Amino acid sequence: MGTENYLSHPNLGLLFRVCLLDEHRELFATLYAQRLFFLVSSEGSGFRFESIGRLDSRLLVEGRMRELRRTGQAEEYSKLQAIHKQTFQ
Repeated sequence: MGTENYLSHPNLGLLFRVCLLDEHRELFATLYAQRLFFLVSSEGSGFRFESIGRLDSRLLVEGRMRELRRTGQAEEYSKLQAIHKQTFQ
């Protein structure tokens, strides 16, 4: 999470990565409004985009924060906490 990551979608425009959820899933949001969220899964044939609501997105980020805290990844936790505040509060 040290650098910002972006993904260009032909219909949705530029998306930015809110956080990495696991090895094959990431949470992205529209760059300008930050109101549309997408669960992006990497598959053998490319990427799969699933539109999800703001509440579900927030719950995914909070779950990832709990995981980082539980595993002692303090630096990553702090970064994600700042993103959480910026995005959801």
